Amino acid sequence: MDWLKELLKKLGVEDSKIDGAIADAGKEIPKHFVPKSQYNEVSAAKQQAEKDVADRDKQIEDLSKAAGLSDDLKKQIEQLKTDNKTAKEKYDADLQQIKLDNAISAALTGKVHNEKHVTGLIDKERLVIGDDGKLVGLDEQLKALQTSDAYLFKTEDKGGGGGFKFKGTSLLDGKDQSKGEQGDDKVGSFGKQLAESTKGNEGLDTARESYFK
Repeated sequence: MDWLKELLKKLGVEDSKIDGAIADAGKEIPKHFVPKSQYNEVSAAKQQAEKDVADRDKQIEDLSKAAGLSDDLKKQIEQLKTDNKTAKEKYDADLQQIKLDNAISAALTGKVHNEKHVTGLIDKERLVIGDDGKLVGLDEQLKALQTSDAYLFKTEDKGGGGGFKFKGTSLLDGKDQSKGEQGDDKVGSFGKQLAESTKGNEGLDTARESYFK
């Protein structure tokens, strides 16, 4: 991972700590990263799905403007418009749910004993994805659960005396917003942050298939 070593050097990480950071990344990357070819395929599928929706809308609009249409054909066109709108709304909702689930999973990875169980305790109705891509409301719920049901969480090495903290989660870049990406904490968590940053792209193919069924 020469590229990663160079990146860490540019970030000002001490040479003595670079090998450890790369080792952490090497353990986490295979768990969450997908091959570049697979990522490109999913990304292309998403773009194609959006293009298909736009093309279909245009075709329906062109048909509706045609002169001399029978009443039956007009009704069919209106039904197509309704079906197309419903399908697009479902696609958008599925995509939003995938982003939400991935953000929750990223926040819980390595922090709890049973990720599925803790996920079930989270009230997703109280979570909001902001315009900046951050998931708002998750940290508060996790901290409350840690207070009421501490046995659900793994013990974290507090190091310099800091308490257990959940890293801020961004759907856009996966960075630890709560600590500003500074100091030794940046090195220790680099592998997980790097791996988690791509999880938001998983499952897009599933949403697209659901949309065009």
